[in-house]
Amino acid sequence: MTGDDMEPTAGVLSRQDIEALLGATPPLLEGLIDVDEQLQANGIDITLDSVARFHGAGLLGLIGADRVLPDTHDIPFAEDGSLSLAPGAYQVRFNETVNLPPWLMAYARPRSSLLRSGVALHTAVWDAGYSGRGMSLMVVYNPAGFRVVRNARICQLVFHGLTTATSSTYAGAYQFEGAR
Repeated sequence: MTGDDMEPTAGVLSRQDIEALLGATPPLLEGLIDVDEQLQANGIDITLDSVARFHGAGLLGLIGADRVLPDTHDIPFAEDGSLSLAPGAYQVRFNETVNLPPWLMAYARPRSSLLRSGVALHTAVWDAGYSGRGMSLMVVYNPAGFRVVRNARICQLVFHGLTTATSSTYAGAYQFEGAR
């Protein structure tokens, strides 16, 4: 079975649907660290690969060609795999590669443990047809800071089926981002 072979269904995919798509060609996600830990009732947890600081300003113009992204610099993890983050904004990259078929989109939502620690994860819609290792914005609001470990499960992808497959899949600048 491939991701394109499944029938479009409007609504959130169940654990069983996600599990089936993990065995598809291409698989819904690649590079999972521990599928048994990551697979949830209503989505799948994705894990932290890297954290970067922003340097400089960005610009969002009227058209894509006007876009200027700020420079980022990865923050090295300590020997024990941990990272201590002061309050502020960070760019985070995920370990897993996501391969969305044309009938499926996703939302990335922070794990509640982040929120309970005073940390937010801001995300965008993952459009049907997107393939890549996504990234998000992590903001540490806790004045005492936050510690995180490499490969920690930091957010959950929730997959939402479209009523029909889209005739125009994602073809933006971030297609195939972070490919290994």
